[in-house]
Amino acid sequence: MAKFDRYMLSQLLVLFGFFALVLVAIFWINRAVVLFDRLIGDGQTALVFLEFTALGLPKLVETVLPIATFAASVYVTNRMTTDSELTVLQATGSGPWRLARPVAVFGAFVMLGMVTLSNVLVPMAQAQLKEREQEIAQNVTARLLTEGTFLHPTKQVTFYTREIGADGVLRDVFLSDRRGADQDTIYTAAEAYLVRSEDATTLIMVDGLAQRLEREGLRLTTAKFADFSFDISTLLRSDSVATLKISNMTTWAMLTDWDNIAPRIDATKGRIAVELHSRLAQPLFCVIAALIGFSTLLIGGFSRFGVWREIVIAFGLLLLLDGTRGTLSAQVSAKADLWPILYLPSLIGAVIATLMLLHAAHPSWRARLRRRRSAA
Repeated sequence: MAKFDRYMLSQLLVLFGFFALVLVAIFWINRAVVLFDRLIGDGQTALVFLEFTALGLPKLVETVLPIATFAASVYVTNRMTTDSELTVLQATGSGPWRLARPVAVFGAFVMLGMVTLSNVLVPMAQAQLKEREQEIAQNVTARLLTEGTFLHPTKQVTFYTREIGADGVLRDVFLSDRRGADQDTIYTAAEAYLVRSEDATTLIMVDGLAQRLEREGLRLTTAKFADFSFDISTLLRSDSVATLKISNMTTWAMLTDWDNIAPRIDATKGRIAVELHSRLAQPLFCVIAALIGFSTLLIGGFSRFGVWREIVIAFGLLLLLDGTRGTLSAQVSAKADLWPILYLPSLIGAVIATLMLLHAAHPSWRARLRRRRSAA
């Protein structure tokens, strides 16, 4: 690799790391606020919050990599143009194709990292994350055994206990059940116990009062009880999630078990094709993002206002190409045989970058065309 290639590649990688770090931090803060409020509000510890954050990072990094690739390419090209480095290289005989070589190598490096993320790390992290979410959703201690706080295990159900003894006894219990179509019920008890079996969890309330309000007619009925059992299994299972999903499977697992995937996860072959080929098309788009950012700024002429116009054009092209992915994915979901069209945005982007580099390599084309038009 030539000295110029190593120099420009090092600049691209440094700026790529900077932009990726900034973008991950921004997205992580927005997600962490919601995650922290949900987990800590459900009685989880800070270690659980850190675990969930770590498991969500691969997906977050995968999301920001194409943006960071484009930003690094645009920034480095703009800086080298401003410092006249590219001008000197072009004056010494280096053409656009030669200048674009380190950019293509940079995009290939990002693509390799993206392939590893999309096909291995992200599915494994998502599978582990879903499994931990299911464990927490079924964890009685986290869902109900939080003293001094009104908890809502599900919609229209409120639970409160004033104190939890060292022996596991819940004291001064309040349970409001508003799930009935025509009545609301409130249970209060001096003490309560959680009894667990293999497939059920029961709350045994002792020395309490049940108040039932009929909505039609607003009729209130009360009854004292010495002990009363309340099945809370449905409350604990309401937020459970299935761990077997197409997004949680590695690409190798999908390819080796292609014929049996659809019935196991209740998904169509089109949806499976979208997931599989998106994991390959998305990394390829990183190379296109780097080349479009470089080639668009390269064809821009000198302007005292800078290269903002070229940057906006490059960003618009990137949004346009990436925006077609949703439409193409919907078509492949309906018909799996159309999977090649998922690579269409990358193909179109490669054509656009090639045309812009050709234009930069032959700037006299436009002048000749203008002369011919003026002569006509």
